[in-house]
Amino acid sequence: MTDSFEKLDAWIDAHFEEEVRYLQALVQVPTDTPPGNNAPHAERTAELLTAMGLPVERHPVPAEQVQAYGLASITNLIVRRHYSDTGPVIALNAHGDVVPPGEGWTHGPYSGHIEGDLQSGKLYGRAAAVSKSDFASYTFALRAIEALGLPLCGGVELHFTYDEEFGGELGPGWLLKNSLTRPDLLIAAGFSYQVVTAHNGCLQMEVTVHGRAAHAAIPDTGVDALQGAVAILNALYAQNTLYKKISSQVAGITHPYLNVGRIEGGSNTNVVPGKVSFKLDRRMIPEEDPVAVEANLRKLIRDTAALVPGLSVDIKRLLLAHALQPLPGNQALVQALQRHGEAVFGEAIPTSGTPLYTDMRLYGEHGIPAAIYGAGPRTVLESNAKRADEHVNLADLRGATKVVARTLLELLKP
Repeated sequence: MTDSFEKLDAWIDAHFEEEVRYLQALVQVPTDTPPGNNAPHAERTAELLTAMGLPVERHPVPAEQVQAYGLASITNLIVRRHYSDTGPVIALNAHGDVVPPGEGWTHGPYSGHIEGDLQSGKLYGRAAAVSKSDFASYTFALRAIEALGLPLCGGVELHFTYDEEFGGELGPGWLLKNSLTRPDLLIAAGFSYQVVTAHNGCLQMEVTVHGRAAHAAIPDTGVDALQGAVAILNALYAQNTLYKKISSQVAGITHPYLNVGRIEGGSNTNVVPGKVSFKLDRRMIPEEDPVAVEANLRKLIRDTAALVPGLSVDIKRLLLAHALQPLPGNQALVQALQRHGEAVFGEAIPTSGTPLYTDMRLYGEHGIPAAIYGAGPRTVLESNAKRADEHVNLADLRGATKVVARTLLELLKP
């Protein structure tokens, strides 16, 4: 197989400029979520794939489901390549939706600007690292194994989906629920220097604090919802001190954490706020029970609100993403990624967990063994994912494409 791996590498090197242009084209179509109008990006991706000779299935999610979810449009894509009735079907999943760019960019967030050369440069843009880069690495890994013309067994599927930022239920979750796919193994978008086999869970909630609005000149006639919200927020933030005493046994995952990412309320500076709402994000380590976590948070919020006369709260769950433990059956996949990662990058590629939550859990809930691996640096922080100047190192993109192609070839050889 060594000669075949070298031929794969050579094909990827010869077509790498084309791969970079493909990634640029993907970055140049915005997929800000919210508002989540992502069908146009799916259509552009489908056009590019079709031009490469990869027939694409378009699976639009019904508009009423998408809009009820708070998004505008979703079309998920599947490319199916069938080689034989024996052997595994391996799916490669990356998501195209991404948070809005925010401020502070030195290169346009939809520019696909390249700083440097193809050997050591960086490609900038929102989703350049997470995870449009793996649209590119997975597409060209697939093209590479087919270009060799060797006999293959099983099959490969590309799953390009558009709902990771809102939890994935209308992305991979929708494809799986509607029996549109049932692969045997999965590789999900990730980074180049580790193979992730477990991840945190996530609970997101919206809390609305109701008081009674009043003129600021006579504040005693009202109930200040903001002061009530401050009391609740202080009680919630105090939990982080307790969470730091809880340690996960999964490498790469530390302890639970709670973040309040958005708050709004009040009507004017001279009015006692009558309503304040905020959204919280509670990361759960794999060892935690999500039912107990949610129940405890709800109790804490209600008990704190009850200390303020006239105050009431509404609590709405926005997302419950379960944590993922390594699934039996993923060993051959994980070991192949590690082996080829070391061969390509010249260093050991460890397995670990990640504090992120990912769409991989949705495949795990269907019993599909999986691993997270793709194009990116050693940490999320290095890529500036979800921050200004997100980028992918082109050397990592090239290397990850080779690792994935080699892994596919090894697992699909007759």
